[in-house]
Amino acid sequence: MKASKLPISVLDLMPVLDGKTAADTYVNSLHLAQQVEQAGYTRYWLAEHHNMESVASAATSVLIGHIAGGTDTIRVGSGGIMLPNHAPLVIAEQFGTLASLYPHRIDLGLGRAPGTDQVTAAALRRNISNGGDFVREIQELTTYLSAENQTGKVRAIPGEGLDIPIWILGSSTDSALLAAALGLPYAFAAHFAPTYLHEAIRLYRQRFRPSVHLSQPYVMPCVNVIAADTTTNAQHIATTFYQLAMGIITGKRRKMQPPIDTMEGVWSAQEEAAIRQMMTYSFIGDAATIEHQLRGFLDATGADELMVVSHIYHPEDKLRSYRILADLALEQAQ
Repeated sequence: MKASKLPISVLDLMPVLDGKTAADTYVNSLHLAQQVEQAGYTRYWLAEHHNMESVASAATSVLIGHIAGGTDTIRVGSGGIMLPNHAPLVIAEQFGTLASLYPHRIDLGLGRAPGTDQVTAAALRRNISNGGDFVREIQELTTYLSAENQTGKVRAIPGEGLDIPIWILGSSTDSALLAAALGLPYAFAAHFAPTYLHEAIRLYRQRFRPSVHLSQPYVMPCVNVIAADTTTNAQHIATTFYQLAMGIITGKRRKMQPPIDTMEGVWSAQEEAAIRQMMTYSFIGDAATIEHQLRGFLDATGADELMVVSHIYHPEDKLRSYRILADLALEQAQ
């Protein structure tokens, strides 16, 4: 069986560093996007979050334009837009505008979670009482983006008939079944919700129905990677990630913290266990360690593409991690 180089992409959660502002984040993210583009990465995605001091990506569509405008070839998109927060027509128009400005470079990844707490979801005017509308909203969105909607009473201009690939994002078997039924590519959030990864991929491939969008299943799991020149240094850098996860586990979120000497005395045994479980698909170490671990992961999942998020405090360390990953000889089975 022949193999080719595995496409690798970046998920940027746009973290706000301790002592810095959202404006600093935007500068750092654009620089990172420019560098990973040069290193050969396939996509650069941003995720919609709200009411989080540590995350600066609330206006996701605006930031996609910022990144796409400062790069030349890398695909830029959402990982994802939380569609129930928005009118489908608005998203069709926003991404139609982006695709008009940056042709054949824009991806539209869709999720159903609010990307925030329930109070903020209500403030976003999200109908939190009926999550079952997600399928209808996707169908409405795809109608607006289709060339066949030219005779519709409501049209997305720009947007109608443009090349805007839609992805389904998720962390459960429900999202896998939906992506399979719609014949769309599937991105799984293994970086924070590892439990159903293998079952979701199995169901997606088993139930996949070819569509006008995609002839065969296409899976892109997202994982955590922290690579450094030595494993000791990678483990030190990873304490930023551990502190971030602590905020998620305890509900005490704060801006991204610099690495510390040890987590002893910072987390309890129970908190450490919960974080380790959440970080099941986290690959931390030097180049040889990362390559060995990822080869096993790719063999187990048969991933068509890999998306990586790296929770690293210092921008130079983050860029080094992505460069190490880009230089690995990871292959995609054909």
